[in-house]
Amino acid sequence: MPNTLDSSEFSRRGFLKLSAASAATLTVLSLSANLSGCSSDSASNGFIVLRNDDLVFLSALLPVLYSGAVTAEQMQHNLANTLHAIDASLASFSPAMRKLTLQLFDVLSNPLTRGPLTGVWGAWPEASAKAIQQFLKRWENSRFDLLKMGHSALLQLTMLAHYGQASAWHHCGYPGPPALQ
Repeated sequence: MPNTLDSSEFSRRGFLKLSAASAATLTVLSLSANLSGCSSDSASNGFIVLRNDDLVFLSALLPVLYSGAVTAEQMQHNLANTLHAIDASLASFSPAMRKLTLQLFDVLSNPLTRGPLTGVWGAWPEASAKAIQQFLKRWENSRFDLLKMGHSALLQLTMLAHYGQASAWHHCGYPGPPALQ
C-alpha cells in the first residue's frame, strides 16, 4: 500500500515541476514575441491592460465562443462590452497573474508560435470559425498540461466577462441577483 505522504509529496513535486516548466516556456515564448516586435507593453486606446494584438485575437475568438448565445445583431455590442469586462478583470488581477495572461496572449498573437501551437497559420481576423473551434478543441484535449491550462484560462476569463453582464443572463435563464431589502 503506497504511503499517502509520499504520494502527496510526489504530486506536489510534480506540480512544482510543471509550474516551473510552464513559466519557463511562457517566458521564452514571450521573449521571442517581444524580440520580434510582436508584443507591445502599452494598452490600447480606451483600455487599461489589453493591447492592440490582444484585441485582435479576442475579437476573433469571442464570436466563436458566444455563437448561439448571442444573436448576430447583438454581437458587436456584446463584443465591445466583453472586451472591456476582460480588461477590467485583467486590471484587477495580481501583477504575476496579469503577466502570465498577457504572455499567453503574446504566444497566441505571435506568428512564430501561433501556427504550431494553434493550427491557425494566418492572422486571427482571417481565421474561420471552424479553425478557431479546432484550436480550442486541440488545446482542451492536448496531452500537454500547459495547453490545457491555457484553454481553461481563456474560457474562464472570457465566460466570466460575458456572463458577468446583465444582458447575458436572459439566455441562460438567470433572473439576476436577488433584491436586497
